[in-house]
Amino acid sequence: MAKDKTSAVKDAYTDGTPFDEITYLEAKLILKPDRFTSVQSFKDFGKIVRKTAKQAGVGFLPAETDAPEVREIVFLDTPDFDFYNNAFILRRRISYEHGFPVGDPEIVFKFRHPDERAATAVDVRPRIDGKHRIKFKAEALPLKDEVGGFRLLYSHNCQFGLSQLRDSNRTSMETLHKIFPALSRLDGVETGNVKLVNEGIVEEILLPLGQLDFGEGQLAKCDISLWRTRGAHLPLVGEFAFQAKFDSRKKVGARQKKLAADFYIKLQWAVESWLALGVTKTAMVYRLNGVAPQGHE
Repeated sequence: MAKDKTSAVKDAYTDGTPFDEITYLEAKLILKPDRFTSVQSFKDFGKIVRKTAKQAGVGFLPAETDAPEVREIVFLDTPDFDFYNNAFILRRRISYEHGFPVGDPEIVFKFRHPDERAATAVDVRPRIDGKHRIKFKAEALPLKDEVGGFRLLYSHNCQFGLSQLRDSNRTSMETLHKIFPALSRLDGVETGNVKLVNEGIVEEILLPLGQLDFGEGQLAKCDISLWRTRGAHLPLVGEFAFQAKFDSRKKVGARQKKLAADFYIKLQWAVESWLALGVTKTAMVYRLNGVAPQGHE
């Protein structure tokens, strides 16, 4: 059970650092995976995106490459899914080129919640000697049971390269509590080890589509992806997403906000038969063995 500490926090974390502010908008459409059987099927979806953008008065700048990216993703949690049940997500992602891993594996630790205040108040900064990055996003998803609207989740993330960790036992709860002080919100989960969620290893095939231009310099990169299990190659879920970054949401103009919302809703109607409502990619991994943990998504 999570402790409610948000009421005791005002506008800063315990060390006096001001609250993180939302600097990203990411809008997602979760899609049924059965139509994504080739790179061409990704491109066909991209044609719908481009057509819908034109209808909505949104500019579209195509990607310079049509080569898909391949990434491996695993989620880590306790046997009882204490992280996910309390709105935390811990994952590792590795990029591949020509069949071989490249770069530093990326660790992402996040607190994702429908209440903005609750997401803001959780200090996700890791206690490590190396570098890390904070990304605080407002994530738009369709309504859970109908097309034509949207709901918001607030995703407070930290990410860093695996090489930044010096601890030898990276899966013990003792180590994770030391690295991520935010886990002190969990009661009675101080010992043991985390493991792969449902023993699942996800292979992500991602194709950059380009950039959406909402005017006044506000661009948003967009892509289409498919998640499937490694080994069995079981298709799990597809996703279209666009993401915009801004210094402050107060500086985002009303016209840009309206264009983004109009495009997002128009695209839902244009791909209605593709949509998988009421789920997220993470939730699909947690449901691999038929178990439905208590997420906050």
